[in-house]
Amino acid sequence: MTSYVYRPSASPSAAADWDRGRVLRTNIRAILGRAYPRVIGSTREKSWIFFEIALPFLTTSAFVFVYRSLQAPPEYIGFVVLGGAMTAFWLNVMWMMAAQLYWEKDQGNLELYFTAPIDLMSVLLGMAVGGLFASLIRAAVVLGVGTAVYGVVFVVDQWLLLLAVFALTLTALYGLGMVLASLFLLWGREAWNLTQLFQEPIYFVSGLNFPVGRLGFLGALAIATIPLAVGLDAMRQLAFPPGSLPFGTPPPDVEALILVVMTAVFLYAARVMIRFLERLARQEGRLIARGR
Repeated sequence: MTSYVYRPSASPSAAADWDRGRVLRTNIRAILGRAYPRVIGSTREKSWIFFEIALPFLTTSAFVFVYRSLQAPPEYIGFVVLGGAMTAFWLNVMWMMAAQLYWEKDQGNLELYFTAPIDLMSVLLGMAVGGLFASLIRAAVVLGVGTAVYGVVFVVDQWLLLLAVFALTLTALYGLGMVLASLFLLWGREAWNLTQLFQEPIYFVSGLNFPVGRLGFLGALAIATIPLAVGLDAMRQLAFPPGSLPFGTPPPDVEALILVVMTAVFLYAARVMIRFLERLARQEGRLIARGR
């Protein structure tokens, strides 16, 4: 028995529109399919939720007590709490995005992604959406508990700009994660070591526990290249009274523009690199660049 699939034949443009719509629906299903296991999996193992929240909160608390012992201005306590909340997103980018394609290759799933009639960016976007859900929960808990326990007071006058900066920071971060996912796959078995290498230095140069402007030239370089550094600095300027501390960095509206540029650059670079990977896998039958 032969089955037929309806396809509009009134005109070439109608057929093209139907094909584009089918491709879009397929990629949307791919995004939801990759996001679903991460959202559901993050709630099944309750112990993971506890340790992913409790352990980072201990690190945040340690810096809080250090600043209190030094009798630092109270704004520094808020800096630490906000930085501790944003740590969740950087960890998710490094462990659940950057190294993910390499892990999928080890598990034998990467071939399925390349042979499926979907865009590989849909797979990465689904991973980002699923990981973002768990990271938002962790960040919200750290921020809420830290604010309540340590008495942090936020003074926000520009809520729309603050939300826009937060959204742009996450978009740029996950765009960077897509770029790193492609690079780590090309670099092969060094992905694990590279993940370890990028984790702690970024904590320092991004100023997670202190104003990044205190780093001088290194801080300016971080503002120009690392989404976490520029986004966190802009949110701190918007969340605390103006002039409470000398930040030594551009104003938040300028940093928002920097985030827009970073988002465009990282997403374009991710697109180019994923196309390169697809060419290696589908045309040349190789999943990594080594061995030429």
